[in-house]
Amino acid sequence: MTKQALVTGGNRGLGLEVCKALAAQGIKILLGCRDIMKGREIAASIAGDVEAVYIDLAHSGKLRAQAKAVLRDHGPIDILVNNGAILKNGTILETKGKDFYDSVQVNLIAAFDLIQIIVPGMVDRGYGRIVNVTSDWGSFADGLTGPVSYSVTKAALNALTMNMAHSMPDNVKVNSVHPGWLKTEMGGAAAPLTAADGAETVVWLATLPDAGPNGGFFHLKTNKAW
Repeated sequence: MTKQALVTGGNRGLGLEVCKALAAQGIKILLGCRDIMKGREIAASIAGDVEAVYIDLAHSGKLRAQAKAVLRDHGPIDILVNNGAILKNGTILETKGKDFYDSVQVNLIAAFDLIQIIVPGMVDRGYGRIVNVTSDWGSFADGLTGPVSYSVTKAALNALTMNMAHSMPDNVKVNSVHPGWLKTEMGGAAAPLTAADGAETVVWLATLPDAGPNGGFFHLKTNKAW
């Protein structure tokens, strides 16, 4: 049976490359985006079975309703890639309160909401792959040196990954990934890696075999310190 994946922030950058790579493996893709018309244009340009779905990470209650609607209209989701995120600059004393609160919602709470709505079905079916896209800026081992809103929310998403892994049954796997500094709208032109480079580890984690890792943090398919 064909597996189905939901990729948030699938309309550009890393998320788009993940959609392309998973579709190339014969996986049905639900490309999550806020601009559904633009998302449909992008979905139509990707080879494979790809459909845009409306997913707005900025509003928790609405997001839960949207996730339920996706399940109702498209059926079970086997792979969830929590990729969508925002990057707000500033230190603890510089950043605006709204920027911090918005980052908590989009970068952390949205992933929590989607997991709570989608993952019970994975547990019932005995199969699931959840990939949380985080960052080395969310790594305690690397010093949490990024902008406060981004570093704190990505560290929290790493913590959610580790904690969640303890309660997942066999063959429902959750892992975090630091895709690297990428040439994307968020990463900028000076970045050393392409979005396609970053997508390789995400896709690897999204398609892990039964014996694959669970509850880890990875970069370039290698374990990374939390």
